[in-house]
Amino acid sequence: MKSIKLAIIWLLLGVILGLWFGVNIGRDRALYSNPFEANSLKQKFKQAGEGALEKSGEALESAGKAIKQGLKK
Repeated sequence: MKSIKLAIIWLLLGVILGLWFGVNIGRDRALYSNPFEANSLKQKFKQAGEGALEKSGEALESAGKAIKQGLKK
């Protein structure tokens, strides 16, 4: 019975640490930082810039395809 309790405790500890590190990896932060901390203004600007860059790339790509189709006709 003692070994089952110990195994459950270690399993629970592993799940908690795994979630902690997983959230930080998903948010592209340092492993040991607080995963519940709100995004700073710098991080919000970075995320907004990445989104704008991605959308502008898609628009440029679609414009290039339209030009190629126009030249083929």
